[in-house]
Amino acid sequence: MSTASPPAVGARPRFEPQIARRKLAGTSFLGACMAAIGLLLLALVLLLYDVITKGLPYIDLDFITGTPSRRPEQAGILPALVGSIEIGLMVGAISFPLGVAAAIYLEEYAANTLFNRILRTNISNLAGVPSIVYGIFGLALFARALQLGRSPIAAALTLALLIMPVVIIATMEALRSVPDSQREGAYALGATRWQMVRRSILPAAAPGIMTGIILAMARAIGEAAPIIVVGAASFVTFLPTPFQEGFTVLPIQVYQWASRPQDAFHGIAAAAILVLLVLMLLLNGLAIIVRARLSRHLQW
Repeated sequence: MSTASPPAVGARPRFEPQIARRKLAGTSFLGACMAAIGLLLLALVLLLYDVITKGLPYIDLDFITGTPSRRPEQAGILPALVGSIEIGLMVGAISFPLGVAAAIYLEEYAANTLFNRILRTNISNLAGVPSIVYGIFGLALFARALQLGRSPIAAALTLALLIMPVVIIATMEALRSVPDSQREGAYALGATRWQMVRRSILPAAAPGIMTGIILAMARAIGEAAPIIVVGAASFVTFLPTPFQEGFTVLPIQVYQWASRPQDAFHGIAAAAILVLLVLMLLLNGLAIIVRARLSRHLQW
């Protein structure tokens, strides 16, 4: 049986048309991806440049601590900023225990039955439902049926429903990332299922869980459509409280100022966008710090 002899040293490699086409297709696809990323980054840089150049001259202490006004030189964002932070904290307090508990049940306790598979599928589908649908549901349930009115707590409950599927999915993925050997080791030491989950699985999955929760809260803070449907006002001159009707948040305040025809209002709208971006960056930075600190103690 004859075998192909290796090519002689110094001989030219044989041209393979099929391999050349594959390399060309791969290079073309990589170039298209890099071009798409470049266009997106260019659009982002131009947008940030426009917002920074318009809004930075308006940012000062009076703007941060002031209240909205019909005169742009006297307008401030304190009620909207307090409303965003207040609603964000309530959303975290509501979605954190419920979302994590639901994910623990589905991942560690629930059997692989048809009902549980349908439940997991529906949770994944709810993560893609438009936010305006949650706003309509929150208006019907929390604002009217439960008679919470147009209050920050009604908005927080609506946004908690909005990000609950995201929190559940992120927690389930974090729990799945823990190796099964860690569960088996806990069982081998005589731990019950709850002891295994509480003392072994949850500490190991904590970085992913916290990251998912903080990023979901950042999404909730940036939402405007559900808040508008629930009944947020566009002109509030007082600091909101959880059960008091009448509140606003930064995205709605930005929209209200941007809809004005005067250029000065467009400038303070850009300044409010910068404040909102800083708030979002702080939340994302907090997620990175929490994940890094919790990951130091993980040993697989």
